Amino acid sequence: MKKLKWMSSLMLASAIAIPMAVQADGSKIGIEFAERTYGFETIDEGMVVSSKLYSYDSGLVFEYPDAVRGIYVTGHSAGGSAFERLLKLIDSTDLNAMVIDIKDDFGYLTYKPQEDSPLFKMGIGQPYIKDPRKMLETLEEKKVYPIARVVVFKDSVLAEKQPELSFMEGDQVWKNGRRESFVNPFMKEVWDHNVEIAIEAAKMGFKEIQFDYVRFPEGFEKRHETLKYSMGDYAESELDPIQRRVEAVTDFVAYAREQLKPYGVDVSVDIFGYSATLPEAPGIGQNFSKISENVDVISSMIYPSHWTSYFGISKPDLEPYRLVAEYAKVENAKLGALENPPVSRPWLQDFSAPWLGRGNYLHYGKEEVEAQIKALKENGIDEFLLWNARNKYTEGVDYTP
Repeated sequence: MKKLKWMSSLMLASAIAIPMAVQADGSKIGIEFAERTYGFETIDEGMVVSSKLYSYDSGLVFEYPDAVRGIYVTGHSAGGSAFERLLKLIDSTDLNAMVIDIKDDFGYLTYKPQEDSPLFKMGIGQPYIKDPRKMLETLEEKKVYPIARVVVFKDSVLAEKQPELSFMEGDQVWKNGRRESFVNPFMKEVWDHNVEIAIEAAKMGFKEIQFDYVRFPEGFEKRHETLKYSMGDYAESELDPIQRRVEAVTDFVAYAREQLKPYGVDVSVDIFGYSATLPEAPGIGQNFSKISENVDVISSMIYPSHWTSYFGISKPDLEPYRLVAEYAKVENAKLGALENPPVSRPWLQDFSAPWLGRGNYLHYGKEEVEAQIKALKENGIDEFLLWNARNKYTEGVDYTP
């Protein structure tokens, strides 16, 4: 891995319009929020990074649980009435952590930065979480371990604002089939943009930064020669296109972790489950082992509904226990080959997948969620996260079978 240059944080100039609120199902609703900004003390970032003695103290204290058992929480849920419901769920069960959106799937922040924040002028703050510090103080009081989710390279907002940081198709920013745009993992300006957000989340008091969408767009191997984009410092690389993408993605993870060291936070990365079954995912640039060597926690997304006929299972969504158990064996072998393996904390499915068609999916409830947890446990994996895009989690589940 070549030596990386220190770069200053990306500053975007003009503001962009705040959209209508988007619900978990993708529909838009007109919700008015009180205007409010929130930020943290400005400090010399260069001093922080260069000092071996400096360690940032947010003033909040969170103990790492016996094993993290967490749920995903959107910015809307964290800042709305659903937050109390989710706190009650955690308080009444063996769940103990929340993964909260700080930068969402569109590229927006889920809170409004203060005017002296480097992020303020970018105009990407949304007032979903009106007082993140108060939220974190509540989590501290309830002993809920806080993890900040930062969506990295899927970023329609930054792509439209700075097309030169994205992928161009003709004279337009390229969009995938869901009308989403990605920014370019080869560009260090994009790295610094996301690291700046992660640093602010650490200042808030989050104990872990979870980077999601740390990859190129799906199917990029089919369009890497037709789209227009910069390769930055990787233009002179002698590696083939697949390995260049792997190098860029892995370099970002290593860079982000180094930049975050003074803030005392763990770094985790979400990764496709199938990446553990391959030397590397050729299009998206994810190499399971190389990413794992540069994080504290690896979170494979192993939802049974998202697999094809892997492991000899023709309809994986119908067999949650078997699918997760077979995956766990593969992952254990991959991590076991590393000198300093990270903690394994997979994402599990707490939603149903009717889009698979009749006879190909189950209604996921107590039995199916417990089956996945049991499969991990029996393979020596004690930590997990539950995903439900609407944040409606199954009741009555035994989270420590």
